[in-house]
Formats: sequence, C-alpha cells, structure tokens
Amino acid sequence: MMPEVILRKWSKSDVKPLVLLANNINIWNSVRDFFPHPYTKSDANNWVKARLSDNDDLHYVIEVDGMFAGAISILPKEDIYRYTAEIGYWLGEPFWGKGITTKAIELILEICRQSHPEIIRIYAEVFASNKASMRTLEKNGFTLESIRKNAIVKNGIVGDDYVWVKIFEQS
Repeated sequence: MMPEVILRKWSKSDVKPLVLLANNINIWNSVRDFFPHPYTKSDANNWVKARLSDNDDLHYVIEVDGMFAGAISILPKEDIYRYTAEIGYWLGEPFWGKGITTKAIELILEICRQSHPEIIRIYAEVFASNKASMRTLEKNGFTLESIRKNAIVKNGIVGDDYVWVKIFEQS
C-alpha cells in the first residue's frame, strides 16, 4: 500500500529530522556539493531559517505518513530563461524504493502549474549513477534531453550529467 505523501511548507520543527536524514553520505553522493556533508544542526537551522524568511512558494518538505522524509523544490530561472525552472529533490534513505519521490514530483508539478502558469519547461540534472532518480522523472513525463559528458566532479571523480526535461503544454 502506498504511504500518504504530502508536500508542506517548512517549519522550525523540521530542524531535527532534517539533520537526522540529510546527514547521510548516500544522499550526499547524489546531490550537488553545496548540500553539506556532514550535515549539521547549524546547516539545518540555516536552511529552515532561509525557507521561513523568504516568500518562495516552491520549497517543500516531503512528508510521508506524517513524518519528515525529504525535500523538493522548483527553482524558477531568470532573464531569457524566465519560463524555465529546475526541479531538485532528495529523500531520506529509509523512504527509498516506495514510490514516494515519484508522488512528490507529481504533487510539486501540480503546484507549479497552478502557482506559476508562465513556467513551460522544467528540467532536472541527474548524475549518471542515479538510475532511480532517472526512472522517477520518466514516470512523471520527463524525457532525456541530453547527456553532458564529463560535466560534473563529485568526490574527485569526473562524471556525466543527464538532463531530463518536461515541457508543459500551453493552453
């Protein structure tokens, strides 16, 4: 049975579970280096404080059956890319393999369409090693646009970056 997955705004009470789940090398290996490792209480406090002080409506906690499980965001771009946005997400390891990220992406895409109808293109950049994330995007209607060869460096290793894209139909 699929657990109940909701997206909700950040709160001060998210600091402790954020540290607990985010301080995981397996998560850090699949995200950009600006995501700290080790992930400390100070890092969590700074992140939550920033989410509470900005008026950004596209940063969410992924909650599963009432528990903090991860995070998901849509990041609108600017200038000539103003109708484009990037999606980013991570999920705590205890929640992997249950369809939760697939549902979270579906939910944030619905929110994005309602709150930002000007966005027509959403993309995700995925490390070559993260096949599960690629499958999740594909289940949500993203298609592989390109493979950027030797585009990233993670853990001192040069690797490929897969760009997945979803184009919204215009009404």
